[in-house]
Amino acid sequence: MNMEAFILGCGGMAPLPHRHLTSVLLRREGELFLFDGGEGTQVSLRALNLRWKKISVLFVSHTHADHVTGIPGLLMLSSQVDRAEPLYIIGPPRIGEYIETNRRVLDMYINYDIIVKEITAPGVVWQGEGFRVRAFPLRHTKPCFGYAFEEDPRPGAFHPEKAAALGVPRGPLWSKLQEGEPVQAEDGSVVKPQDVLGSERSGRKFSFVTDTLAFPAIADEVAGSDLFVCEGMFGKPLRATAHEKKHMTAEEAAALAVKARVKRLALIHYSPRYSDYELKALVKEAQAVFPDTVLSRDRVSFPIEYAD
Repeated sequence: MNMEAFILGCGGMAPLPHRHLTSVLLRREGELFLFDGGEGTQVSLRALNLRWKKISVLFVSHTHADHVTGIPGLLMLSSQVDRAEPLYIIGPPRIGEYIETNRRVLDMYINYDIIVKEITAPGVVWQGEGFRVRAFPLRHTKPCFGYAFEEDPRPGAFHPEKAAALGVPRGPLWSKLQEGEPVQAEDGSVVKPQDVLGSERSGRKFSFVTDTLAFPAIADEVAGSDLFVCEGMFGKPLRATAHEKKHMTAEEAAALAVKARVKRLALIHYSPRYSDYELKALVKEAQAVFPDTVLSRDRVSFPIEYAD
């Protein structure tokens, strides 16, 4: 089952000609999940030829303009295609008011259900087949949440030689064992999955954190992420400015990545004061702390692979 994260926009505060505002799309096989919807989200969806009508859930970190101004256009765009499924929008208090006000003032034509769920407490906010999404509080100038998308653990690797030795014939019974069901061998004995499977294997994990001061609890929430998308809005020389505005530096994001033992850190939500060339200084600061750090860029994708 493939999983891939697409950076639709990597900018913060104000868009630049080649840097839309923050938005990340996670694709897990046929399902699409959107994290924030800054200005320019539609443009990148079009450019990447992603099937936006398949977006199941939109997770919003907070209601500052640079994270939500792309949402109204996306809602109207979805009315131009044959969409039968509802769109769920999950976010902080007042996200429902933002959506409803835009619908009313812009007199939107919406021909599908929009279901808004405001987060009242940290924890699991969405669950699907084989995965769940948790929200956790961040520290910004208004209520803000990070998200961790976690797959359930997978059964251990199947050992066909063990199944054959125990008298289970090749075919449907092997599939049942791999799915965790006991089966009956040719001699009538019961063969359990643990008899032919290796140790349980981990699922994949994607985490999204932006617009916050750095604090230790973030590392606990994103621990073990295969891909950790985190803001690196400022460089070290502007650390005081970052803290004053309740943001973090690229170096602080890297320190969280180390503590959380993530596999890869992708920086995002850069201040518009930095040119694309100047962003190289930010990633170097982060790589000095956590070598597996990359700069996210608009329309760049990151495959998320199984660790085993």
